[in-house]
Amino acid sequence: MSVLWKHGSATVAEARDGIADDLAYPTVLTILRTLEAKGHVRHEQEGKGFRYYALLQSDDAGSSALDRLLDKVYQGSRELLVAGLLSDESIDEAELKRLRRLVNERLKEAKK
Repeated sequence: MSVLWKHGSATVAEARDGIADDLAYPTVLTILRTLEAKGHVRHEQEGKGFRYYALLQSDDAGSSALDRLLDKVYQGSRELLVAGLLSDESIDEAELKRLRRLVNERLKEAKK
């Protein structure tokens, strides 16, 4: 999906070239067909092959993935999710301050 979002569309070969993993052409084709069956991708005929387009926007996919992660890994607890993120020692002070600002803004919104 990231290749489609980045370039707007891709053939199977272009998608394969755009990903870091060394996947075989048939594997990438299977992934694109599965995404199409789920309604996330569509295709159009282009020469002898197909060009694939994302139907699902990256923001929507991110929200959906986060919801699944929250549900399956953190049993629906946002507190456990945030605690897990904050326990990462590679977070620097500047990022922690940005996160604090986001939490403070959300607290102000919740009080309205």
